[in-house]
Amino acid sequence: MSEFVVYDLEFTSWEGAQARRWSGPGEHREIVQIGAVRLDRDWRELASFQVLVKPRRNPRLSDYFTALTGIGQHMLDQDGIEPEDALGRFAHFVGPDSPILSNGPDHMVIDENCGLLGIANPFAGRGTNVHPHLCQALGRGSFSSADLPTLLGFDPHGRGHTALTDARNVASALRLTGCQSNSKAFL
Repeated sequence: MSEFVVYDLEFTSWEGAQARRWSGPGEHREIVQIGAVRLDRDWRELASFQVLVKPRRNPRLSDYFTALTGIGQHMLDQDGIEPEDALGRFAHFVGPDSPILSNGPDHMVIDENCGLLGIANPFAGRGTNVHPHLCQALGRGSFSSADLPTLLGFDPHGRGHTALTDARNVASALRLTGCQSNSKAFL
């Protein structure tokens, strides 16, 4: 493969939801934003993708989510699209053969959303979680994509906890931590 995609998701959340593993009443990790970058083997960004997605089960964003991401209800109401359309557009951006990488189990969140919607997952069996590689490279047990600029000493690519910014942060972190030498494990 001469190209690959690094992506990130923002999904519905509430105070304490992560600690509860989204097990509270009505809590689902519904996708609200997808951001991605297409890269070549020399880490040049060839294209980017970003879309807001209207969650179905919890169409009103929590104050916690808005404070974390900066994505307000008015933005979602104005620019959000239906989840099936968003996943279709993302699948078109990724293409049929490009490897797709994320910092965490975002592929599982896509699978959960497809299950909630009753649609086939266009990425079934294709997502690679690079979080273990980054944990090892950083000597840390856990962190978010928004923490990577501070942990690795590079300028952030924008506001953390937004999908496109976090995808770019992950791509920079992979480049800086020597992903090239371990690329066969990912790509």
